[in-house]
Amino acid sequence: MGILERTYGNENNVTISEVLISSDSHVIEPAGLWQKQLPKQFQDRAPDFGGQRPNDTPGGAQDKNKRVAEMAADGVSAEVLYATHGLKCLSLGDHDLEAACARVYNDWLIDYCSVAPDRLIGIAMLSMYDIDGAVKEMERCRKTGMRGSVIWQVPDPKLPFSSPHYDKFWAASQDLNMPVNLHILSGFGYSLSRSFGQGDTPTGMTAEHNSVNMKLFQSVDSLYDLIYSGVLERFPKLKIVLVENELGWIPFVLEQWDYYFKRHGANRAGLAIKKLPSEYFHGQIYTTFFNDAVGGHTLTWWGQDNCMWSNDFPHGNSTWPKSRDIIARDLGTLPADVRAKLVRDNVAKLYNIPVPTPVQ
Repeated sequence: MGILERTYGNENNVTISEVLISSDSHVIEPAGLWQKQLPKQFQDRAPDFGGQRPNDTPGGAQDKNKRVAEMAADGVSAEVLYATHGLKCLSLGDHDLEAACARVYNDWLIDYCSVAPDRLIGIAMLSMYDIDGAVKEMERCRKTGMRGSVIWQVPDPKLPFSSPHYDKFWAASQDLNMPVNLHILSGFGYSLSRSFGQGDTPTGMTAEHNSVNMKLFQSVDSLYDLIYSGVLERFPKLKIVLVENELGWIPFVLEQWDYYFKRHGANRAGLAIKKLPSEYFHGQIYTTFFNDAVGGHTLTWWGQDNCMWSNDFPHGNSTWPKSRDIIARDLGTLPADVRAKLVRDNVAKLYNIPVPTPVQ
């Protein structure tokens, strides 16, 4: 079950077999995790979220002993794992509590991944208020086998990504070969409101539809700050991952940025970047996708080294257990070597993980 076996409509219409690695899957933290595990000084303000959500697939997202079997049902041989409830810890606003919650989550995830460390790839969650503390926690997690960090995608407004506040963290991430992951629904963005911006939604539109715009704008803003403020120029080995933002919008945005850079910015005094914005993207930034037919069409000519397929298991909009059908729909016309990059090779190279044997 860990090998994708399907006849695709490629140029030879041949049967191929592909090992799949999901670049963005999730765990579901148990109810009461933070209330039970936080140190005493934080118990009176411990967050009470956790537990099974109505639309998520039950089972292996919480129970580590069931996870590999559920991966097999989807034909997936390894997964890069992110928090579900824990992402809300990155917008608590209480600096010390946020860091403590991140440590509790990381300890739980380390144990969860221990049942199949070659297949379950943990991403450490880090609070960005205390950069020295974040670096120390990242170093600790790296020693346990974690392969990257996830931080807020939308920073506290007082700490934009253009701030030198992060420089020690960028440097350490670069030195430790720990890609920095920006996951939607993390930080001080639209997800803080359960109503998805209720009150700001134009007449005749739903709040959920408006959230599409908000998610896109916030992704563009974070990408803009990281490129144009010179973060990637100053830290040329740093790797950034845009997680669950899909990819169809990115080539157009980069095209526009490049156009205006060449027209107005290339020789402007004080500009923090020296290359085209797209060059920084293609050299240092990656993005995940899982249900993006538009993006699938662009992959015939763009992004083949930077994009990474995922299944978003176990969430309600996941492609599980029909990931192979979605891959056939969106990537089936691509040459086998290109498809291999997208469904396993890029993610394996980025996180420095061996391609596993097919899960049985």
